[in-house]
Amino acid sequence: MALAENRKAYHDYEILEKFEAGLSLRGFEVKSILLGRAALKGGRVIIRNNEAFSVGVHIPPYQKANTPKEYEPDRARKLLLHKKEIQYLLGKEKQKGLTMVPLKLYNKGRKIKLEFAVVRGKKKYDKREVIKKREAKRKVERSLKYI
Repeated sequence: MALAENRKAYHDYEILEKFEAGLSLRGFEVKSILLGRAALKGGRVIIRNNEAFSVGVHIPPYQKANTPKEYEPDRARKLLLHKKEIQYLLGKEKQKGLTMVPLKLYNKGRKIKLEFAVVRGKKKYDKREVIKKREAKRKVERSLKYI
């Protein structure tokens, strides 16, 4: 069950490869995510100093009154990945035109996981083509439904 999804990513990007990573979170962030308050739109995954971070993912505080004063909802959160995966992603990140975008947050047992993908941006005409194909498919399904 997805706790938060980035549906716009499927429209804006061509998804090449998906990955799963654990997140380093604080307790009140976990509670907030479980309530479905997280927003992945505009988020990115970056690699700095051989560590992967999720940047731009907005997780508001669970309770404003009990949240530490220095808390930032958009802070960089460390992703828990193996060294080989990080090295592989570092190579992908350096390729021109490729980036990494979070797709969804979900829980696996008692752990919260982030699914992200290596993506390439779609051009405007590619997006239009996908919409045309979807509309044509719907039209065919509607016509077959009434036969």
